[in-house]
Amino acid sequence: MQSEYLTTFLSLAWLAWLILVGVALILERRSPAATLAWLLALLFLPYIGAVIYLLFGPRRLRRRRLRYSRARNRLVQSAQHRLREDQAMWPSFPNIGLETQLATLMKRSGQGMPVTALNITLLETGDGCFEAMETAIRAATHHIHLEYYIWQPDGIGTRLRDLLIEKARAWVQVRLLLDAIGSNSVNRRFLQPLEEAGGATAWFNPIGLARRLRPNHVNFRTHRKIVVLDGKVGFIGGINVCDNHSSFSSCENAWRDTHMRIDGEPVHRLQFIFLEDWYFATDEAPFEPEFFPQFPEQTGDLWLQIIESGPDNNRDAIAKFFFAAIAGAQQQVLLTTPYFVPTEALTTALITTALRGVEVRILVPKHSDSRLVTAAARSYYDELVSAGVHIDEYGPPMLHAKVLVVDQRIAAVGSANFDNRSLSLNFEIMAVIYHPQTAQQLIRTFEADLKLARHYVKPGRRATLGQRLFEATARLLSPLL
Repeated sequence: MQSEYLTTFLSLAWLAWLILVGVALILERRSPAATLAWLLALLFLPYIGAVIYLLFGPRRLRRRRLRYSRARNRLVQSAQHRLREDQAMWPSFPNIGLETQLATLMKRSGQGMPVTALNITLLETGDGCFEAMETAIRAATHHIHLEYYIWQPDGIGTRLRDLLIEKARAWVQVRLLLDAIGSNSVNRRFLQPLEEAGGATAWFNPIGLARRLRPNHVNFRTHRKIVVLDGKVGFIGGINVCDNHSSFSSCENAWRDTHMRIDGEPVHRLQFIFLEDWYFATDEAPFEPEFFPQFPEQTGDLWLQIIESGPDNNRDAIAKFFFAAIAGAQQQVLLTTPYFVPTEALTTALITTALRGVEVRILVPKHSDSRLVTAAARSYYDELVSAGVHIDEYGPPMLHAKVLVVDQRIAAVGSANFDNRSLSLNFEIMAVIYHPQTAQQLIRTFEADLKLARHYVKPGRRATLGQRLFEATARLLSPLL
């Protein structure tokens, strides 16, 4: 009899939990596919699904939104006399249809307006990127701010840490912000020499039990790669601090990636975003006038717009940019991404753009570092190829660059992948470059990468039943990836 009561109680408790979570999922207004995927997971995996939902499910960080709001207000009040008024620069932005529309869309999505840079340098190998970063770090005299998803305590990671220790001992302010999941191989012992030298370290959204025994969510990672030096020089892109990107360490298996050095006014936006993230991680909002140095008025044509997105708001700026740039293309779309699991909206944008006669090419790795993501990506290929999209599979080695080039004059380089996790769950950052010469340089890189890739052809009946079933199953999980 007691066992029957227990069974009834557990069944009712499970039913109540399912209803509560179902209502919460519906109120979050996810895509129908994502909502149904979570409901099915909770229905058929009643206990395991509940644990997975607690760790991965909730979409928004209310406490983070409030803390971000406080950080943003404090930073604006502190830095307003140092930041140039965007409106004063806006009239000189090139009045070309798509550029103006994209810049306006981003501004209305909570991003800053485009500003001119003194210079940008594309860094298309890991070793070239690390060398450029080390040179810039050695030249820093006031502060060094770094934020990374992955920092490994390997050869590259140790070399950069030791350089930071050297700069901290020279009385340069050093702040290092690492993601608690992506950099989980870094331990206290590795960071202690930097802290003893005077550097500050912090973890973004560490995993564990918070106050009132509420678990921190495994989602909501900072996937950003940001370096700011003296408020004048910045680095942004897809390269993490690890040996995977170094040909000296990985030989012919070094990952292919794209990064960028920025000099000038756009670095202020990178600085602002880093300080917001630092405030969230530490409850400290440091400010000194040297964080936002003044630059002379620029009259060049090297326009950049730094855009960011994350689950702390529902503006989805990077997703909106991808959609608008692809849907607005008139001649050509070149997309390089390591993880291709597009939303329904982005899939539609790619298909309709190709059907309009625009050249659409997508470069993806033949095998990413996630078999499930690779399978999910391939489940989209056939319908895209049928619409006229060209897909090429790169490598080996692994392709890790995140680049979009539109109409040979607009480009985007940053940390965001072309998947739901980057566009909805992670904190990401991109640099949009309104500059034909830079776009042409990235096109040449794309064409060079194609020489190491194989064109995808619809397999038809050559695909085994097992392959098709695995890809279809992975696609069902794509809203959760």
